[in-house]
Amino acid sequence: MLKSNDQIMKRVLFLPSLLFFFFGILYGQVNTNNYRLPIQKTNEKIKIDGILDEITWKNTALADDFFMITPIDTGKATQFSEARMSFDEENLYISIIFFNTSTQGEYVVESLKRDFSFGKNDNFLVAIDPFNNQNTGFVFGLNSYGAQWDGTIFNGRNVDLNWDTKWYSAVQLDEEKWRCEIAIPFKSIRYNEDISEWGINFSRLDLKASEKSSWAPVPRQFPSITLAYTGSLVWKTPPPKQSRNISLIPYLSNNLSSKNKATPNNDFKVGGDLKYSLTSALNLDVTINPDFSQSEVDQQVTNLDRFELFFPEKRQFFLENADLFSNFGYRSIRPFFSRRIGLNSPIQAGVRLSGNLDENWRIGLMDIQTRQDEELNVAAENFGVVTLQRKVFDRSDISAIFVNKQAIGLNENQNNASKYNRNIGLEYNYFSADNFWNGKLLFLKSLSSLASEQGEVFASHIGYQSTRWNWRIQQEYISGDYSAEVGFIPRNNYIKLQATGGYLYYTKKDIPLLSHGPRAGRTYYFDTDFDKKDETQQFDYLFNFKDRSRFTLGIRRQHIELLYDFDPLQTLISKLASGTKHQWNSFTISYDAKPQKRFTYSAEVITGGYYDNGKRNAFLGEFGYRFQPYLELSSLVNYNQIDLPAPWNTNSFWLLGLKSNLTLTNNIFFSNLFQYNEQLGLWNFNSRFQWRYKPASDIFLVFNSNEISVPKVETGWNLTLKVNYWINL
Repeated sequence: MLKSNDQIMKRVLFLPSLLFFFFGILYGQVNTNNYRLPIQKTNEKIKIDGILDEITWKNTALADDFFMITPIDTGKATQFSEARMSFDEENLYISIIFFNTSTQGEYVVESLKRDFSFGKNDNFLVAIDPFNNQNTGFVFGLNSYGAQWDGTIFNGRNVDLNWDTKWYSAVQLDEEKWRCEIAIPFKSIRYNEDISEWGINFSRLDLKASEKSSWAPVPRQFPSITLAYTGSLVWKTPPPKQSRNISLIPYLSNNLSSKNKATPNNDFKVGGDLKYSLTSALNLDVTINPDFSQSEVDQQVTNLDRFELFFPEKRQFFLENADLFSNFGYRSIRPFFSRRIGLNSPIQAGVRLSGNLDENWRIGLMDIQTRQDEELNVAAENFGVVTLQRKVFDRSDISAIFVNKQAIGLNENQNNASKYNRNIGLEYNYFSADNFWNGKLLFLKSLSSLASEQGEVFASHIGYQSTRWNWRIQQEYISGDYSAEVGFIPRNNYIKLQATGGYLYYTKKDIPLLSHGPRAGRTYYFDTDFDKKDETQQFDYLFNFKDRSRFTLGIRRQHIELLYDFDPLQTLISKLASGTKHQWNSFTISYDAKPQKRFTYSAEVITGGYYDNGKRNAFLGEFGYRFQPYLELSSLVNYNQIDLPAPWNTNSFWLLGLKSNLTLTNNIFFSNLFQYNEQLGLWNFNSRFQWRYKPASDIFLVFNSNEISVPKVETGWNLTLKVNYWINL
């Protein structure tokens, strides 16, 4: 535990956050009364073809006169846009016309793939806040060739693109304009039919003109879907009350696999998901014998870090309302990380209740059961999560979480293992009405059957982001006996103090440079006796150009005292001793090219010191070329050369990735990814064919092959055929 003076220090660290949160309550709400869009019910059958010839579109209210967000946010858009909305008993309808008023030319798209890269496509987005709470919502989008983009919004500005739902769209385009028509089934979103005004905003990114715009104005430092800056969708007639909404999604899959050249195994699986809407805002999900074979593989990285790396969740069952569960805490302090589930043994079944109880309360309940594996001596495990969130003030919330991992059927060889691991937590998230200020207060406590795994976490931060200023102060304390077996906690037994800040100068002259300015930061890690273990100082200078390219110069000073023996190359050659101290300087130059060209690239060069008075030179690059709209080619090229004393001497690591995305239509996708990681001696190939033969119904054919030589040689391959079908009951 902390000494008394350290306890005083901890309280002092919290004081600025507390003062700020109380001060922040005084901020008024952003005025969006001038941006009100009435929506009327239609009796006309609307055909989703992008032609917009229905009478409904001639008689509905118009959202136009868009404001420019970038490169400047002080005037109207030069590319004119029009948006209209209507509805019937089944669907919410949207029509959009984007005129090429000031700038004509070739439309910019990567391909027809779903959830395309936002900044590399001419695109349209609509942000919907059905509870008008300015924190949670949905976003739907299209690029100019009709590829779909959808996700959930959390924290008022962040988007989770892993969420997919059923909706319909079509695009028509010519040299003068492109037109969108969208139908979103009310069954595909969550809402409260008693709320008469929803938050709504429409935005457009036009790379031809290097211009981003929106209907309700959004400051340029924020994403265009930021819910603090929406207008109002006014329901003259309430949206329909949802009747029974039950969806069954069964699947069949067959997996053929081999490991280390053994005789192939054939695994046939049957399972599925059930979705039941208890209310229009609260959903029950059940999964039986789930199969995640179609999930995308992780991108390889060269690992020179002392701590565990984070990889995002990509399995569909864990994604809806994922912010309730997985975004509690900070990126490096997560009491719940769903990728821990099913890591050692397959999932048998799971149930999840999530959504809004009303405009102020959200709830999340999850229970997952895994199988026992007698061959690997792995016990069956049950994972339970309960989270509750309450909106306070304009846009802030208080959340509580309880996480439980329970081993079932431990045998005599597992007596030293934890029979259970539990985490309870409470956090306060603050967002000012204008989104300039943000902050957090966090407390976590771990409970375990082992006395050595019962500790606590205290953390907080203050942040501010305006057009010119961007700064953040953060502190963390994790005791040495804190444990989160279902979380992501790469490091414990530390006190962290971090401060970052930056300023941008905006040019007024008609030159390619849009803005430039410094960014600096300093991070300290202490042990719980307040002895310094790590220190990082960083200074960057940024140059942002009007064509959306970017150039950065940086210098970094690193000081590290090793907490345990560490292999600086992660190649099992040797280790540096615990307690040794290392410091070095490094310099970086990076450039991100403009996305309008068919050939795009980004590159970064790093040179400087390394552990044990060593030297490191590195190149990190990404290159892409598109044959729009059907084929996108991209590559990852990373090279590290590291000079160290014996026994390591001079070593070099290549990390290569080659990827192709072939999109024959908006419903047929064929992707291939080849990866080579010299550090691990890893060769990996993933080929994934997907045919979305009906909305939310797919046929997948997936092939994986890999070979790894560190710490030992292992080879394997698998071929999976999977079919699922979405049935509305």
